Amino acid sequence: MYKATVNVTLRKSILDPQGKAAHHALKDLGLTNIEEVRIGKLIELNIDADDKDTAFDIAETACTKLLANEVMEDFEITIHEN
Repeated sequence: MYKATVNVTLRKSILDPQGKAAHHALKDLGLTNIEEVRIGKLIELNIDADDKDTAFDIAETACTKLLANEVMEDFEITIHEN
């Protein structure tokens, strides 16, 4: 059993209004040394696979078919033994 951690973020070329609003709010709180905020999502998948490479392939398929919009988003997958 493996755990896949998937970090999905908007591509740098895509405007992030939620991140911009959070950045503005943080500046209002006095945190003026924060340069940029980008908001994403973290997805955890428990995967029953024979090996780490197979678990990665399953997680990647899940991302490309459903979990991430590849036109607007990038994703990074990390596999851990569970």
